Amino acid sequence: MPMVPFDTLPDDARVWVFGAGDALHGELEDVLLRHVDAWLAGWQAHGAPLTCGRDWREGRFLVVGVDQSATGASGCSIDALFHILRGLEQSLGTSLLAGGRVFYRDARGSVQCVDRATYASRAKSGEIGGDSAVFDTTVTTAGDYRARFERPSSASWHAQLV
Repeated sequence: MPMVPFDTLPDDARVWVFGAGDALHGELEDVLLRHVDAWLAGWQAHGAPLTCGRDWREGRFLVVGVDQSATGASGCSIDALFHILRGLEQSLGTSLLAGGRVFYRDARGSVQCVDRATYASRAKSGEIGGDSAVFDTTVTTAGDYRARFERPSSASWHAQLV
């Protein structure tokens, strides 16, 4: 039973969060999810199928989770996931794997992606406040993803950027 609905993964399932630099909608969203779903359906570690699921949020965040209670993801299997996503970036016209980015909701509720320096500058100017919603792409378990992926910047590591 390799691929399961994401919400059935246990709280201790390992997750990886990939944020798209630009929002994906319509055909681009379909391309991403079709390729990812097909690949996850056959995802294995050392020949053993991985029980995994994915979530897609805000047209930006792909979250892949693995229930490691039966079979854990290996370094090679994780590298393969990153390789698949890297291969999709050009056709999607956005980055999924770039580091150093911060995602937050602006005053209109739209998700924005900026580098850390821009985020800090906007926070210092008051454009982003302590109650502004931010997305913690560093969460590593399904439980943390469910509990604290989106929260006020004052309650997140993002507060350190100001």
